[in-house]
Amino acid sequence: MYRSSIQISTKGEGDIRDITGEVRNAVRESGIREGMVNVFITGSTAAVTTIEFENGVLNDLSGALARIAPDDIPYAHDSRWGDGNGRSHVRASLVGPSLSIPVGGGEVMLGTWQQIVLLELDVRKGRTRSIVITVMP
Repeated sequence: MYRSSIQISTKGEGDIRDITGEVRNAVRESGIREGMVNVFITGSTAAVTTIEFENGVLNDLSGALARIAPDDIPYAHDSRWGDGNGRSHVRASLVGPSLSIPVGGGEVMLGTWQQIVLLELDVRKGRTRSIVITVMP
């Protein structure tokens, strides 16, 4: 097993960062030819997923998350903590903190138009996010 972590600075809510290159590098550094890579974001107001990294679909994803967990409704979390990021927690939970992708021939097995992305969902301004990448045979 091989584990590494990367730090990504985000610009705040709605920032979507393509981390495919970093994950590919970790897989290559691991020397593992066949297996699985797990990508995990530490933190409860960010998420990771795969998507075509293209402005139209990125806007569609942001719009879908806004419809599912809108900005303009009350959240119990906000009432308790007063930090205004209840929607951020809900959106992150829906997308999820991790994903696993097959590794074959020493490469991440993604589709032609499929990239791995970090979604910054916190309402606060930019954050530094830590992503743990674990490659297993």
